[in-house]
Amino acid sequence: MLATVLHGPRDVRYEHVDEPKILKPTDAIIKLSATCICGSDLWPYRGLQPMNGPARMGHEYCGVVVEVGSEVKTVKPGQFVVGSFCLSDNTCPHCSYGFQSSCVQREFMSGAQAPYARIPLADGTLVPTATMPSDDLIPSLLAVSDVLGTGWYAADAARVQPGSTVVVVGDGAVGLMGVLAARQMGAGRIIAMSRHKQRQELALEYGATDIVTERGDAGVAQIRALTKDVGADSVLECVGTQESMQQAIRSARPGSMIGYVGVPHGVELDGQSLFFSQIGMLGGPAPVRRFLPQLMDLVRSRAINPGKVFDLDLPLADVAEGYRAMDERRAIKTLLRV
Repeated sequence: MLATVLHGPRDVRYEHVDEPKILKPTDAIIKLSATCICGSDLWPYRGLQPMNGPARMGHEYCGVVVEVGSEVKTVKPGQFVVGSFCLSDNTCPHCSYGFQSSCVQREFMSGAQAPYARIPLADGTLVPTATMPSDDLIPSLLAVSDVLGTGWYAADAARVQPGSTVVVVGDGAVGLMGVLAARQMGAGRIIAMSRHKQRQELALEYGATDIVTERGDAGVAQIRALTKDVGADSVLECVGTQESMQQAIRSARPGSMIGYVGVPHGVELDGQSLFFSQIGMLGGPAPVRRFLPQLMDLVRSRAINPGKVFDLDLPLADVAEGYRAMDERRAIKTLLRV
């Protein structure tokens, strides 16, 4: 089959690879209904993350089961399923505590920018729908697999409460999903930090009440002005750079929480300033599996429409253009039709 392979910085190819097969009795094979490009895929694409040779790309997925291993009990061929980018057994002590992204058997999904994909730990990872969803829901169900689940985790980790003031640092797809999540959790004020008009408009549609265009010291000053020098009750850090983390910390009030989900690159924290700031921090790879049933229900009932975050829709064969568009910020997030 043809699939996406990253050979090096800005060298994405749609080329022949072996079709996936059942390798363990806990595996499943799915036929992708759609896949997409993640902002985290841009780190190796830009040469900012080391690679050990060519890499199969893609970790966000939904589709129809075509084959299962002999030990798979909870999904069967013909079912539509959504799974997390973190593969888990959903039974270990960490999974039972709600942190499936730290499962003792954890693997990270790869190779999903393809027509078919192998899903290890299928019973613990995949959640089926009762019936086949309509085509127009596919983008939103795909978003649940990572970008919505990650934004939701950022809001959950930041302990967003009804009526609270929330700051979202980052206007990429995850940040926009963080805005959506904060609104669903009842936040009274949601301040989105964004410099791009299209992203600002979507943030407002998803529930942002204020837009701050400045960054760094100027951005923090604006947050302080908007909150009467108090700071935010909850901050969602959705970028992963030193600047974004410092913005998040300095925008937070004492006693608040920061939910950080941007994969860190070059982030260093000063223990002394963190100590006296009196803020809490929780983050890391999102335990999307914890939220999958709830988020899938919200999508299927049309209570939310996270699929709008896909502003570029391409056939999988044009995947290289999808990477270029996101790299050049011509697209927020690229949907790939299989």
